[in-house]
Amino acid sequence: MSPQVVHNVSFHGVGAPGPEREPGEHDYWVSRDSFLRILDACAARPEVRLSFDDGNESDVAIALPALVERGLTADFFVIAGRIDTPGNVSAEGVRALVAAGMGVGTHGLGHRAWPDVPDTELRAELTDARTAIAETAGRPVDSAACPFGAYDRRILGRLRALGYRRVYTSDRRPAAGEAWLQARFSVLATDTVDSFRTAVFAHRGPARRLRDTAVGAVKRWR
Repeated sequence: MSPQVVHNVSFHGVGAPGPEREPGEHDYWVSRDSFLRILDACAARPEVRLSFDDGNESDVAIALPALVERGLTADFFVIAGRIDTPGNVSAEGVRALVAAGMGVGTHGLGHRAWPDVPDTELRAELTDARTAIAETAGRPVDSAACPFGAYDRRILGRLRALGYRRVYTSDRRPAAGEAWLQARFSVLATDTVDSFRTAVFAHRGPARRLRDTAVGAVKRWR
C-alpha cells in the first residue's frame, strides 16, 4: 500500500451507553472488550489514524488509558455544548487528553448536522464551538469532524474560509494522507475484529474506488 494512503478509524462511545440522545446513537457504542481488540488490530497498522467523536466520558475513562498503554495517539472531536454535562467529557478531561499528547478538535456546539443549520446559526457551530473548546483545551483548535458525517459545498466553503487545517467525514473509504478532507470508517456496535478488518482493510477494486470517488464528488458539490 502506498504510504500516502491512510485509514482513518473513528470510535464513538465505549462501554455501556447511557440514555440515547439521538436516534441510532447506540449503534455506534462498542463494548470495552471489542474496543480493545479492534484497537490492537489498529496498533499493528501504521497507516491507521484514530479518532473519537462526541466527547463521551468514556473517552477519558476507557479510551485514553488504552491508547497510552499502547503508545498510540488519537484525535478527540468534542461537542462544545456538552462539556461538563453528565456522561460527557469534563473540562478537566479535555485538558487530560491534551496533556497525554492527544489531539482535540471540534464536533460543533450541539451535535447538529451542519448542512441543516441556517446561515444565521452556523457561526455558533463552526466558530463559537471552536473557540470554547480551544479555551478549555488551552491551545488552538484547527480540525473538525462533521456531525453525522454530513457536509456539502456550503459547509466545506465555510470551514476552509475559517482556516481549519483538516476536516473529517464519515465516508467509509481510505483517504489521501495529506488531503484537507479526510474520509473515515466508523466502528459500529456490531463490529467484530474480523468484520472491522474486512470493512477497513479489504482490497478495493477499480469499480469500488470509482464509486467512492463519485459519491464524494456529489457530496462536495451539492
